[in-house]
Amino acid sequence: MAPPQRLTMAATASDARIVRPVARLRGTIVPPGDKSISHRVAMLGALAEGETVAENFLPGADCLSTLAILRSLSVESALEPLPDGRIRLSVRGMGLRGLREPADILDAGNSGTSLRLFSGILAGQPFLSVLTGDASLRSRPIGRVVEPLRQMGAQLWARDGDRLPPLAIRGGALRGIDYATPVASAQVKSAILLAGLFATGETRVHEPAASRDHTERMLRAMGADVRTAGTSISVRPPTEPLRPLRLRVPGDISAAAFWLVAALVHPDAEITVRGVGINPTRTGIIDALHAMGGQIEVRNPREEGGEPVADLVARSSRLRGTVIAGDLIPRLIDEIPVLALAAAFAEGDTIIADAAELRVKESDRIATTARELRRLGAEVEERPDGLVIHGGTRLRGAACASDGDHRLAMTVAVAGLLAEGETVVEDAGCVNVSYPTFWHDLAAIAGASSA
Repeated sequence: MAPPQRLTMAATASDARIVRPVARLRGTIVPPGDKSISHRVAMLGALAEGETVAENFLPGADCLSTLAILRSLSVESALEPLPDGRIRLSVRGMGLRGLREPADILDAGNSGTSLRLFSGILAGQPFLSVLTGDASLRSRPIGRVVEPLRQMGAQLWARDGDRLPPLAIRGGALRGIDYATPVASAQVKSAILLAGLFATGETRVHEPAASRDHTERMLRAMGADVRTAGTSISVRPPTEPLRPLRLRVPGDISAAAFWLVAALVHPDAEITVRGVGINPTRTGIIDALHAMGGQIEVRNPREEGGEPVADLVARSSRLRGTVIAGDLIPRLIDEIPVLALAAAFAEGDTIIADAAELRVKESDRIATTARELRRLGAEVEERPDGLVIHGGTRLRGAACASDGDHRLAMTVAVAGLLAEGETVVEDAGCVNVSYPTFWHDLAAIAGASSA
């Protein structure tokens, strides 16, 4: 590898960032609040009676879309900056029956979580609503939510044979169902469980593998009758109002993953990431990196707001290839692009399989991850349900396209810390979807400032 250069980052007229390698990586990062939990605390807070307060709420574009939809449903909320730079969210709960018919179409922006989870809530409301989003979201399939909600008694209509948004919903008079999801999806599961709050009788969801369980944990904390047996989850409609929440949102492990990988693959690095959520349904990235030989130390494990939290310390490591497939995939689905980058630095081959769900994320993440890693010089084979990465190839800086996908943009930015020469990340502002302070934190661990 050529001698590392000092990191520089500069915004250009086309919203690009330039990243160059550095000799060492050191520092402590406090990642933004977990995006999945931030969405849910806002939505479920609106269904409680009383005020919900959540510190370390993520003010990313996706979560702001959720708040905008709640405002259109007559739910009041407020964001307050705290002395430590974090954000406190307060939501005035309307109760399960308090939402009001919106005067206009509900725009979820680029947020698949907003669209799918609100579809479950709106299926239980006695009015008409229409959910849409940006061009990317309108190309992402919605049929897996439409089918079970129809079985529960809601009326739904969508484009392209009821497959694509916009999604029109006339809700009310739901009945509980017993439903097996075709894939493990926390968004689909959550939509059904949220609709189950408004249904008569019990609603059961059976998954082929465990998906993230933030919805179930939060509903239990609010007093709902939610039960789990293996990969089956049930909910009964509440007989008492849901209790409001007061919690601190854990740091997002999906955001932490970029710094873990950066430290492991860099030859001289030690990075601490504080206050990270280590919910077992989300720690697949840690398990996979451990299997590859990564040195990640879990310190100060604790519980905050019903979620397990810890500090993570990652150090330079000699990685080896592995197989990532099966039940592990739902536990690290959002981290696969940066995991593929780690595999490019490992000895031997890494196989990622059973991840066809990546084809319908913000971009086709199988295709775009393979394309951009190849552009940087990695040897990557694309498969229908995953990737094969042949590790050990030297990376070279290149002009990289993010396709407006926040996780892809951050992956190639981390690659730029190690690739020879200059890496350009196009459409760099898309990181605001999940990590508004990403570029600041990248500069901090590299010992530079962003321009």
